[in-house]
Amino acid sequence: MNKHAPSGKSRISRKVSRFLHHTVLAGALVLGAAQVRAEDYQLGTMDKLKIRVAEWQTAEGAVRDWSVITGEYTVGPSGALSLPFIGDLPAAGKTTAEVGEAIGEKMQTLFGLRDRPSASVELAQYRPLYLSGEVEKPGEYPYAPNLTVLKAISLGGGLRRSESGQRFARDYINAHGESSVQTAERNRLLIRRARLQAEIADKQDIELPKDLQGVPGIDKLLANETALMASRDRKQKLQLKSLADLKSLLESEIQSLTKKSETQNRQMELVVEDREKVESLAEKGLALSQRKLSLEQRVAELQAALLDIDTASLKAKQDASKAAQDETNLRNDWDAQLAQDLQNTEAELETLQLKLGTSRDLMAEALLQSAEAARSKDNTEDAVIGYSIIRERDGKPTEIPADENTAVLPGDVIKVQANLATQ
Repeated sequence: MNKHAPSGKSRISRKVSRFLHHTVLAGALVLGAAQVRAEDYQLGTMDKLKIRVAEWQTAEGAVRDWSVITGEYTVGPSGALSLPFIGDLPAAGKTTAEVGEAIGEKMQTLFGLRDRPSASVELAQYRPLYLSGEVEKPGEYPYAPNLTVLKAISLGGGLRRSESGQRFARDYINAHGESSVQTAERNRLLIRRARLQAEIADKQDIELPKDLQGVPGIDKLLANETALMASRDRKQKLQLKSLADLKSLLESEIQSLTKKSETQNRQMELVVEDREKVESLAEKGLALSQRKLSLEQRVAELQAALLDIDTASLKAKQDASKAAQDETNLRNDWDAQLAQDLQNTEAELETLQLKLGTSRDLMAEALLQSAEAARSKDNTEDAVIGYSIIRERDGKPTEIPADENTAVLPGDVIKVQANLATQ
């Protein structure tokens, strides 16, 4: 007999090892088709496992099949497996390899076995996933490998539809048209308000509101309001310059009349002085009455001229005061008109915002009645289908943003919502 030939026991041992190896490998291949690897996948409630236990008995050189334990088991609500003889065995949060190791250790301890049994644990069926929200048939669905959000929604019949979808589509189109008009009007009013605020603050440029940054076509509206502000500014400055020129002219006239009055007063003083001298001489019989009469006439003429100068000066002062008042009134009226225009614009914006909110509510209602309308190419700018996944992490549910291509894991809850895009 060849001393190097393997004994019967060793040949059987190698066969058992190969058997166990292929059994475990098969379990790994099952999970390998999924999006999580067997060594990484953590078991959870409602996962169904296929368990097979075998023991290599060294003393007898034979394999013992523990058929009483072999079978399919489901992870219960408590996260444990209920096995014959072994009882409840914690499984939630563990991998299949860890559960298999725990089964072998538990059996060796309970039955006082010399050799530890080898437990093959495979996933027979994943725990289900759940669809919630705007899905035709929300509820519980079996998990399959390589599942994405879009594939999962297709299990539930796709996005929710309405028997009156055509009517809701018309409602959506009508509300969308009104909303578009109202949005354009709101943008125009927001630019107008920004222009009025710039004029009130005496600024040279209009500050673009944050709500309008990046809005298509807003540059044209801004350019129009800027041109209007420049035109209004030129008009006001021309009116103020005209009043300022009038005030300057009247001031010059007043100064001229004042100088003329001073000259006339000096002449008046001289004539009065001559008249007094003539009167003195006339009393003495030395002056002619004709000379006296001539001086009286000259005094009267000078008094009349002074009166005309005073009247003209008073009129010029009144005109200058009126021009100053007109300048003040112009500025006050300008400020009051700006304040009134701003108040009216704010009121129009408030009313328009209410109308826009109503239109968007009607759009949202139409979408809720027929969520698949949100996917039509005409609605991509306004309607959005939102996806999220609720997944347990460390025993706590966590909501994760998702899209159609996001991978789904067993036990996930997929939420589908139809919303209007924010503007």
